Amino acid sequence: MATQAPKGTKDVLPQVSGQWQHLEAICRRHAALAGFREIRTPAFEHTELFLRGVGDTTDVVQKEMYTFNDKGNRSITLKPEGTAGVVRALIESGLVAEAMPQKLYYLNCPVFRYENPQSGRLREHHQFGIEAFGSASPYMDIDVVSVAMGVLKDMGLKNLSLNINTIGCPECRKVYHKMLRDYIEPRLSNFCKTCQERFEKNPLRILDCKVDECQKQLEEVPSIFDALCDDCREHFETFKRLLEMRGFKYKVDPRIVRGLDYYTRTVFEFVTEVDGKSLTICGGGRYDGLVKTIGGPALPGVGFGMGMERVLMLAQAQDALPQEKSPYDLYICTMGDRARDKAFELCALLRSKGVRVDADTMGRSLKAQFKYSGKLSVPKVLVIGDDELESGVYKMRDMEKGEESSITQSQLFEMQF
Repeated sequence: MATQAPKGTKDVLPQVSGQWQHLEAICRRHAALAGFREIRTPAFEHTELFLRGVGDTTDVVQKEMYTFNDKGNRSITLKPEGTAGVVRALIESGLVAEAMPQKLYYLNCPVFRYENPQSGRLREHHQFGIEAFGSASPYMDIDVVSVAMGVLKDMGLKNLSLNINTIGCPECRKVYHKMLRDYIEPRLSNFCKTCQERFEKNPLRILDCKVDECQKQLEEVPSIFDALCDDCREHFETFKRLLEMRGFKYKVDPRIVRGLDYYTRTVFEFVTEVDGKSLTICGGGRYDGLVKTIGGPALPGVGFGMGMERVLMLAQAQDALPQEKSPYDLYICTMGDRARDKAFELCALLRSKGVRVDADTMGRSLKAQFKYSGKLSVPKVLVIGDDELESGVYKMRDMEKGEESSITQSQLFEMQF
């Protein structure tokens, strides 16, 4: 129906937009503290970008993308994740030739996935993301993880776990793919159809399957740590050491592979439990080959995507969100046309001083004006009538304290709201 939002989408109404602004301010602060600058990319890109970048063996590309032909018969896709678009912009704009590292972030990035809506993740949801290019060092990995940790901590979230893993470099994965195939092939008929399809193209993705029977078959699967080269092993050990130096508790989970093909070496997730099920709040890792895959130079990268709806959902469930504030510091109630004119003169002057103030535009009675300001929980109400205009002294009511006082216009402009 025209009067209903499409399935998997949700309006952000004025009653909750303050919660979003609270999260946005925290994200911006932590990004800025670590030297990340904002980048904004289009909501849609050429489909080829995601086929090359995200990988055609992923569920995202095979099942979840919103893809269509535009009027020029070009294949266009609403972005299913944020990183590929940032890499495209990095290459196209020439940022790859500027001083490294390039540290970028995006906020309220719309992400579109055609899948059944989940807890805190709709078909259109939004992400806060960090992308750092130019450094292959685990010190950059810890820099990225620290931003995510800072945001989640400042949002007051509890019961979060940081799970980490390494999936090695392309050479490590060649060795590990053979180990996986050797282990899985005799058991392949016991795996689900999707895993059977992944067996030849990308057996690593089988580890991420959520089907119980598939997980049962993987109980004795070889570990990626049996296939790591010396460089990847040292990189991961340094990453762990840095986490410990920062006091970050973590768990190594060899089953974390993330859902996108571009990841290399470090991968990580911040997870919690909701109704007995594991829920990923933030996930990311290193993608050292992605820039070259998309058409740029060999440039390492690392980053994460954080689901903003999920963060807010958890914060609300844990009573960690700030109380909704009134949209006004002051409301001016009036009696008569002269008083109304004066009220709007005062509104303009006070707004120029940064005071959030309004007056009646509905022609309401004085009683109705007070009722309206009460519904909006305005802390202070100024009352102006003919007598106040004649004397130049207005009535100020502190609605929180239940007190009334007299105030002149000059005193009004000196008030701290």
